Amino acid sequence: MDIENKEHLNALITGGTRGIGRAVAIKLAQSGFDTIFLNYLQDEASAAETKVTIESLGAACHLTRANLAFPDEIDHMFDYISQAANRINAFIHCAALGAFKPLTKVKVNQWDLSMAVNARAFLHCVQSCIPLMKGGSVVAISSLGGRISLPDYGAIGPSKAAMEAVVRQLAMELGPFGIRVNAVAAGLVEGRTLSMFPNSGALKAQVIGSTPLGRIGTPEDLADIVGFLVSRESGWIQGQVIVADGGFSLGISRSE
Repeated sequence: MDIENKEHLNALITGGTRGIGRAVAIKLAQSGFDTIFLNYLQDEASAAETKVTIESLGAACHLTRANLAFPDEIDHMFDYISQAANRINAFIHCAALGAFKPLTKVKVNQWDLSMAVNARAFLHCVQSCIPLMKGGSVVAISSLGGRISLPDYGAIGPSKAAMEAVVRQLAMELGPFGIRVNAVAAGLVEGRTLSMFPNSGALKAQVIGSTPLGRIGTPEDLADIVGFLVSRESGWIQGQVIVADGGFSLGISRSE
């Protein structure tokens, strides 16, 4: 893969030690990134295992534990990163939080946490990345819930919509500095998040039956798209939200 810069390449991935974030970290390590910073919150075992995997692929790996709901913890994370590296070439926001319930049942603190981690933390991290980015790429992981109504997606959908709006605004503001900002809106993806949906088994079967490609996504599917978005081959893509759902959303209006 032809990455945007041939020099020493550094990446930061929030929520980088499980699921989509872990798959993205592996993809970037395989694609020639030299140093990868992985933000995580609680799962020490997954963090340690992911670090070993990344290092086995030849990249240096730094674990940065931080609760992105708290701005001061983001600041501390970037204090560490700026001491360890003088540049960030790619920032990928995979961290997400939300309660799987109807919006009418969402509590104030659940709304605030969803917005804080999914949208506000994304903006805060990008603002903190700017002094370390001379060109490069920013990618936010969104979901179909940012553009269509999904059952039990509560505050998560609105927070993803907010994040996508931030992507478009940042693309306008940062484009003149050579920084590209895009997002990937994922359909249903295999993994821990799927299991958190009420009636996840029935939901999975329904989505597979309504998806032209006949399956749900995998973390690796999303990682491949992120790998493209941080590469030179995507250099003319800016401020876009790429839908990756196997074609599920093509028929959503007919199935409602």
